[in-house]
Amino acid sequence: MSVVAELQSLKTQKGGKRQYKDNKAGHIFLLPWTIGLFVITLGPMAMSLFLAFTDYNLLQAPEWSGMENIERMISDERLHNSLRVTFIYVLVGVPLQLAVALAIAMLLDRGMRGLPFYRSVFYLPSMLGSSVAIAVLWKQLFGTTGLVNQVLAMMGIEGMGWISNPDTALSTLILLHIWTFGSPMVIFLAGLRQIPSMYYEAASIDGATKVRQFVSITLPLLSPIIFFNLVLQIIGAFQNFTQAFIVSNGSGGPADSTMFFTLYLYQQGFKNFDMGYASAMAWLLVLIVGGFTALNFLVSKYWVFYDD
Repeated sequence: MSVVAELQSLKTQKGGKRQYKDNKAGHIFLLPWTIGLFVITLGPMAMSLFLAFTDYNLLQAPEWSGMENIERMISDERLHNSLRVTFIYVLVGVPLQLAVALAIAMLLDRGMRGLPFYRSVFYLPSMLGSSVAIAVLWKQLFGTTGLVNQVLAMMGIEGMGWISNPDTALSTLILLHIWTFGSPMVIFLAGLRQIPSMYYEAASIDGATKVRQFVSITLPLLSPIIFFNLVLQIIGAFQNFTQAFIVSNGSGGPADSTMFFTLYLYQQGFKNFDMGYASAMAWLLVLIVGGFTALNFLVSKYWVFYDD
């Protein structure tokens, strides 16, 4: 028995040494990510949280100001307007974008020749939509002498300055956001491919129409994918900056109609050099995005259905 016990003890020691070596190797491979987490993410976040309670202009040392920046945000009318513009952009643009993405995905799911080509073409706007080049192109399209007005003129309709009109400027940016439907479309298409066709065959035998099949089969089985896309697109929409900056030349005009929250944050931090106030605004954005995300997860149990 003593020999068996000794062999088991040696085996345990060897196993422990091997596990230690494996863990050590794993920690070494994780080291770059860990350094990046603390140096690039957590460190700047902690510093910005500190700056949110200071008066800091990038040139002088920050001075502690307590709740002054918070009180200023409460009374800042331009900040309130930027929140209103951003909420309209998110609450209108995201649902319409997902609706278009789902419609295109269902069209492609029916099968057609050259499907990979069409899938790539439809995905392309998502890759280019946030670029400066597309924002410049969009500004030209909806300008006073842009292509949109030229097409309207051919039909006998007098155009307008869509970008320069406060009533329509935000709508053009919402339209640009809808146009970048490629990423959620590809995810929707993958989800549709996972729905067994036998469900639709059984529904057809029972006399269910296409609309009933969509409502009773497609939407419930696709609800986890819809939820996933909804969360990602809301987070992304709140962070949109480039389009508004390029279209309005960084001013948020006309009449602050395209003044996104991120654009106003940029103006405060890098034009007015009020980095303390900009840091407080950044943390407000974190709280807003976190609140929307938490709300989505909270209500998901009422409309998201899983197989189990």
